[in-house]
Amino acid sequence: MHFPVAGVTVNPLVLVLVGFVIGVLGGFFGVGGGFLAGPVMFMLGVPMNFVVGTDLTHIAGKSVIATRRHWTLGHVDFRLGVLMILGTVPGVELGAQIIESLERSYAIDRVIGSAYVILLLIIGVFMAWEGWQAVRHGQTFDKPVRGKRFLHVARAIRLPPMIRLPASNVESISVWSILVIGFVVGLLAGMLGVGGGFLRLPALIYLMGIPTHVAIGTDLFEIIFSAGYGTVTHALKGNVDIMMALVMHTGAAIGAQFGALSTVHFSGPKIRLGFSLLPFVGAFLMLCKLL
Repeated sequence: MHFPVAGVTVNPLVLVLVGFVIGVLGGFFGVGGGFLAGPVMFMLGVPMNFVVGTDLTHIAGKSVIATRRHWTLGHVDFRLGVLMILGTVPGVELGAQIIESLERSYAIDRVIGSAYVILLLIIGVFMAWEGWQAVRHGQTFDKPVRGKRFLHVARAIRLPPMIRLPASNVESISVWSILVIGFVVGLLAGMLGVGGGFLRLPALIYLMGIPTHVAIGTDLFEIIFSAGYGTVTHALKGNVDIMMALVMHTGAAIGAQFGALSTVHFSGPKIRLGFSLLPFVGAFLMLCKLL
């Protein structure tokens, strides 16, 4: 199938399959999936500017469907999501400005890429260890049994105003702690040039003590806005092939619902253990790029 906007000819069945896999991963783990879709599209011959813009368009549409399914399951905390967005957006902007102010050089790229790899490996190792410990001890409820010190740090901030998050079973937490965590996650994402899913989901679970299933749904709710904003900006720059995005969305629409519905059959520890594999994949892809 020829896509005249991007100027490439790609097998549509491959795009549908990629969309389906990304949809399953997004619905199940609450990530955008750009770490996988981007390299695959690039290998199919899609120009990099269209890879970024089209992938964001497809992610935004997939996240809407996955969020709606998680909402029907009671897995979305809209109050928490809005507050996280308010903290994340300025963080991303500041991170991007910091990188923009630095001299773009091979050395800077290697430093940033290496920091990304180290951060992902730390997240992956910690989540694998905590998830395995929880599964090994037969834990079935949603909150982690390890890392309670991190939870206590987030909950220890008692600076008014305090807020209750009934959807997350949080009786009292400072609005400022949510904004600060969102800002730091956004800052790291902006500086490292990555989506926030790898960083935001562990932050919601371990720093704030949000139940795993609710963290997934809330993360997807945030991705709607971040990917939606990126879609608009890239569309204005002519970097979106809407037909390619729709073909991918055909598979993603099915995969996102399948992934979201599958979460009810898995406990929080098993989901966290499965998620721990994704940071290792992201680190491997970045290492391939650096080397």
